[in-house]
Amino acid sequence: MSETQRPPTVALPTDQELVMKVIPMPADCNANGDIFGGWVMAQVDLAGAVLPARLVRGRMVTVAVNEFIFKQPVKVGDILSFFARIVKVGRTSVTVKVEVFAERIRLQGAYIKVTEASLTYVAIDGSGNPCPVGSQA
Repeated sequence: MSETQRPPTVALPTDQELVMKVIPMPADCNANGDIFGGWVMAQVDLAGAVLPARLVRGRMVTVAVNEFIFKQPVKVGDILSFFARIVKVGRTSVTVKVEVFAERIRLQGAYIKVTEASLTYVAIDGSGNPCPVGSQA
């Protein structure tokens, strides 16, 4: 999509929590100037863990990336805002939806959705075995 064909801007979610903001740098991009998808995935995993950590109150691991959709490329200098909400709490697991919005460096205050994902985290004990959410507190 060229600079003249900008995607429509969107409003930021009000039913989710802003859990992280980050600016990708040149070391995070490919030869075309787009940020590596793997870098974005790593940031989403970090952001997705914020809300479950409040419930688990101990060790947890990512056990599934249920869905991951790249909607628009991420560019060097974009200000990325990561919003999350808990979708489901199971006995040992917490599933989270993460949405990522970019403010293009030259379009401050205008947001586009660049990524959305669903991840599942599992609470684990000291031996690495699943344990009930909140039992470590």
